[in-house]
Amino acid sequence: MGKTTLVLDALKNHRSVYRYASADEPGLRGSEWIAQQWEAARMDARDSGEVIVALDEIQKVPDWSETVKRLWDEDTREGRNLKVIILGSAPLLIARGLSESLAGRFEILRLPHWSYAEMRDAFGFSLNEYIYFGGYPGAASLIGDPKRWRRYIADSLIETTLSRDILLLTRVDKPALLRMVFELACGYSGQILSYTKMLGQLQDAGNTTTLAHYLNLLSQAGMVKGLPKYSGDTARSRGSSPKLQVLNTALISAASGRSFEEALKDHEFWGHLVESSVGAHLANAEAIDGFELSYWRENNREVDFVVRSGRRVTAIEVKSGRRLWPLSGIAAFQKAFHTDRSLLVGGDGIGLETFLGKPVSHWVN
Repeated sequence: MGKTTLVLDALKNHRSVYRYASADEPGLRGSEWIAQQWEAARMDARDSGEVIVALDEIQKVPDWSETVKRLWDEDTREGRNLKVIILGSAPLLIARGLSESLAGRFEILRLPHWSYAEMRDAFGFSLNEYIYFGGYPGAASLIGDPKRWRRYIADSLIETTLSRDILLLTRVDKPALLRMVFELACGYSGQILSYTKMLGQLQDAGNTTTLAHYLNLLSQAGMVKGLPKYSGDTARSRGSSPKLQVLNTALISAASGRSFEEALKDHEFWGHLVESSVGAHLANAEAIDGFELSYWRENNREVDFVVRSGRRVTAIEVKSGRRLWPLSGIAAFQKAFHTDRSLLVGGDGIGLETFLGKPVSHWVN
């Protein structure tokens, strides 16, 4: 996501003295490392007053939240003017630490995958390039060399996230199954797939609870997620068959074996990417904007995406040129749930570039 680059750039352009340190080293650091960095910042504060300390990849330090809580409370009692930025690339573990020890002491700033507008403005991506190559800033300079780009996505992003950020730091009894769930979600992104059907396609899959847990881990890691079915009742919708959704279309393209040019010529595959790019745009904004994202399907009628923002419900259908099945369910959905707004993206509706070029809040609020 470029969180380290973002924070360092902000610190360098800020008036305050700052100290940056990262736990991203071979092997796990202990909590004493946090105390050492913190004490160094305290010494700086004696001379300069306000000091900002930024600790990166904090989730790799065992029991980090307890140590941060102790040090923060000490500074509060002593009246020290330390401001603390904590960065982490494993949201599940960060959230766990915050909820266990740091209640009332933090504000979360979530950094999702880069949007089309951001990749366009920063790297000159065209719409089609964004749909295929996705929103990874670190890979942007490699798109002219497809093989190198594909290796970077597979080795530096996918493998690193699975092996280091999930398997190293979270208990996973079946690592091979976790990888298969990820590959299945990429291959079926934009499709509704029951856990029972997933069990039939995966070897040594265990039970549906295990699959749901692994899908949740992948979602927390910012890779793929399962959207629930909208029913007007959040509690009931959670037990539905998930609609699989990648959070970055680069994950589909890199695994497909198709070049950019080949993908453009394959209308079925390109439609798959288009639908997934719209879904990713919505899913990445979900936590930022505070709305709920789901889908709806009844018999053979379907609404691709349903966004509930407060009491406002927006139904969104994507026209990508793929086979029109199942049938559009907008009319049936509106009749059943009295939606506030329905949107058609693509075709003779809102242009895809226009939709992806604006924040989701522009369309649903």
